[in-house]
Amino acid sequence: MTNISAITIPSVRSRVSPEEWQARVDLAACYRLIARYGWADLTATHTSVEVPGSDRQHFLINPHGMLFEQVTASSLVKIDCDGNPVMESPYRVNPAGFVIHSAIHMARADAICVMHTHSVAGIAVSMQAQGLLPASQHACFFHGNIGYHDIEHMEHGVEGRAALARDLGPHPALIMRNHGLLACGRTVAETFWLMHTLEKACAAQVAALAGGAALHPVSEQTASWFGDLVGNKDFSLKLGNTAWPSLLRLLDDTDPSYRD
Repeated sequence: MTNISAITIPSVRSRVSPEEWQARVDLAACYRLIARYGWADLTATHTSVEVPGSDRQHFLINPHGMLFEQVTASSLVKIDCDGNPVMESPYRVNPAGFVIHSAIHMARADAICVMHTHSVAGIAVSMQAQGLLPASQHACFFHGNIGYHDIEHMEHGVEGRAALARDLGPHPALIMRNHGLLACGRTVAETFWLMHTLEKACAAQVAALAGGAALHPVSEQTASWFGDLVGNKDFSLKLGNTAWPSLLRLLDDTDPSYRD
């Protein structure tokens, strides 16, 4: 397949630690996968990763204005908790966009990766008054594991970060009302699995409700059982790490330029 990344970007591999370089490769892969799975919204939304060893002081995020299909390990911008670049880069970031991510990174030491999307299914469920229904196995994974955040807080900018962190609480996922979805995890792989599962749950709910038929109920006991799997923290990390190498091989077989 033709390399779709038409932008020439000097490699920064020699300027960063091996740990940071691996984080860059994983995050660039994540952006490519978001585009591949149809969750991208032109240049809107972000996924960020804490730079290893920075103690929540430095983060990697996409260069603003670049399509997710074009993001590479070297094009990612290293910023501080206020969204200011801390390493020379020809690219800028969207400080307003990082408000969402910094709120979570600062509040949660376990939120190494934070992913925010505007998928059609995610937006649709965020608009539904009842939120995510425990009506599918995918949705049940989030039983007791998801928060809700009102869009009204968005207008408060930096001042709205406390409310965002509060509404997420200890959960791995958040439905941002009338806006979209958010997931966070200890690795890019875990976060991608969480978002993939949440996205599928939302898509299934929209499809099921579209026909107007009554939904078959899931008992509270069963929903809680699935929710406890993700709540114990090891389940999503294990499944994410299991799927991740195959996802990277998929990218390597089609367009490995994300590694540049």
